[in-house]
Amino acid sequence: MWLSVLVAILAGYLLGNLNGAICVSLSMQDDVRSHGSGNAGLTNFVRSYGASKSVSVILIDAGKAFLACTLGRFLLDEYGYGLEGAAIAGLAVMLGHDFPALLGFKGGKGIMSGLFIALSVDWRIGLMILFVFAVFYAISGYVSLGSTLAALTFGLSFCIMHHSRPVVMICGIAMGLLAMYMHRENIGRLVRGEERKTNLFKKEKSE
Repeated sequence: MWLSVLVAILAGYLLGNLNGAICVSLSMQDDVRSHGSGNAGLTNFVRSYGASKSVSVILIDAGKAFLACTLGRFLLDEYGYGLEGAAIAGLAVMLGHDFPALLGFKGGKGIMSGLFIALSVDWRIGLMILFVFAVFYAISGYVSLGSTLAALTFGLSFCIMHHSRPVVMICGIAMGLLAMYMHRENIGRLVRGEERKTNLFKKEKSE
């Protein structure tokens, strides 16, 4: 069983290195990390290139999360730990997305990947995360606020809904905390009133 766990972790981490924003920007002979905030995430991608090109980014990040979690579930299902396998692989994907060894450990912040990981592990939690993000982004216009609250919802939801399965619960809490940690600078700017709003449906004008 432990070999299966190791395979799920390694496969998940390597898939996490497949960053949608970087892959798509490189296909355009550019690098999203050389624009805006320098972050390799969906928000900076939309700000730099516009929403019309973001579909491919989303498909890549969704695909890697789905593949990793499905593989983890498959590898551990024969031992009766399919859900645990999906959660472990999901955590590995997020770590690979945030800290990709193949990309100089400079990745995204994990919200988009986290959404699809949650949908792959427990679709109910995924829908709750999406709802929280959508509501608070629509109200405030701050992607970071919606993302931070979605990350908090992530951890709390796994804690409440999977408290009887410690490994799943711990992985969920870890992913929620990791996403909040990756947004620590945004949280600081929100507190200081320095964070800028983002329109996710169009490219920002160059200054």
